[in-house]
Amino acid sequence: MDDLITGATSGDERRRGRAVAVLPVGSFEQHGERLPLTTDTLIACLIARRIADDHGLFLLPPVTVSCSHEHAHMAGTVSISAGTLYAMIKDIWRSLEGAGVPGLLIVNGHGGNYVLSNVVQELNVTGPRVALFPAHEDRRRARAAAGLESSSEEDMHGGEFEVSLLLHGVPHAVGEGIAEDDHSAPERPHLLTLGVAGYTTTGIIGRPSLATAAKGKAILDSFSGTAAGHLALIGGLGRGGGSSRC
Repeated sequence: MDDLITGATSGDERRRGRAVAVLPVGSFEQHGERLPLTTDTLIACLIARRIADDHGLFLLPPVTVSCSHEHAHMAGTVSISAGTLYAMIKDIWRSLEGAGVPGLLIVNGHGGNYVLSNVVQELNVTGPRVALFPAHEDRRRARAAAGLESSSEEDMHGGEFEVSLLLHGVPHAVGEGIAEDDHSAPERPHLLTLGVAGYTTTGIIGRPSLATAAKGKAILDSFSGTAAGHLALIGGLGRGGGSSRC
């Protein structure tokens, strides 16, 4: 994680000047036997770091615990309430806004954080300042660009998409034997009632056997490109393309 979390100093950010902030939001939840509980946080940080580096933005440290209630029946999962996450995002934005930061790009690594859509809509009532990334279209384009073989319905949790990103960015986080963990449950009509445990005993819903590091790189490349459209709306382009690494 050390190379994914910003090491910037106050002086670094003062010299950078006004720039949109990028906030990775992950989770602390089960991802089967061979992927870490921090999987979603690692992925959010990979995406956020790449976007911040490519577009010269202000990288924030991640939110590491979020709304993982659908995984509550599986060991290791820890959640906060939707109201708490909602309040955290609002408070972070108020702090950034008070410091003169022009906008905020929230990079969400966990699909269960539905409340992020609500808080972003509310914060934008007076004008576009906050964006939630990746949107459905960003994911669709990234999957196509990477040539993913499984569909988005099949690839829900710990499958081709997530494992490819980990193999590219943090390969040591992927346990040996991950290719043995494929599990199919493309139809999940009662997910909100039964949770993930209603559709898998292993914690995986997807085909990690299809994952490759090359696919992970292609996903990141695509995300860096499609993030530009969101940044243009919230004032995040035209501020230089310097790296956020220190």
